[in-house]
Amino acid sequence: VQLQASGGGLVQTGGSLRPSCVASGRTFGGHAVAWFRRAPGKEREFVAGIRPAGVNTAYADSVKGRFTISRDSAKNTVYLQMNSLKPEDTAVYYCGASLALWIPMRATQYGYWGQGTLVTVSS
Repeated sequence: VQLQASGGGLVQTGGSLRPSCVASGRTFGGHAVAWFRRAPGKEREFVAGIRPAGVNTAYADSVKGRFTISRDSAKNTVYLQMNSLKPEDTAVYYCGASLALWIPMRATQYGYWGQGTLVTVSS
């Protein structure tokens, strides 16, 4: 599975973005998919994830109520709707895919990664 993340950009505090993660090579319908982020000088951290069936989701406490992860199986795409953005959300956002049936929260449990898309939130 090859993943391509896009849709980052520069927004002001309170703004919105919707990065997307498109799979190619094969469908990732049987994979859990998650978004992670890495801010400057920090470790990569879990942001949000969705199970293969697309029903169950999980979020980091820091983004609950502001971010929503969803998947469009017909388009082989997973989205991350980010609202009420804050400067601390500034990071490179990566999407990962895992064959796990649950939603892993550790990056080491994901075998496939996209190249990352930069999100910058100005104050």
